[in-house]
Amino acid sequence: MQLDLTNLDINTYVFIGTLVFGLIIAAFITVAAMAALAMVGAGSLAWYTVKTVLGGLVHGINFAWDQLVHHAGKVELPVEFPAQTAPSTGTYPRVALRDS
Repeated sequence: MQLDLTNLDINTYVFIGTLVFGLIIAAFITVAAMAALAMVGAGSLAWYTVKTVLGGLVHGINFAWDQLVHHAGKVELPVEFPAQTAPSTGTYPRVALRDS
């Protein structure tokens, strides 16, 4: 069966052309939407990774500082400071202060 396009009317060509153009636009919009979803997903994954790494870093710093402070609080200084005279209040012993 031979398809003879010379018998078709101009309106039929316009209709078929409009359908093809609509399909091309729909395909473009679909590809653009998928690309946008992929970029949003990649950005979300990157943000989650940065947030997790920085949160772990801050948690580690806080843990290390807490350990350091508790260790420093348990250290006893075996030092007796000699008494010194103050200009107008007499004598007083110096004391080693520690974290209580």
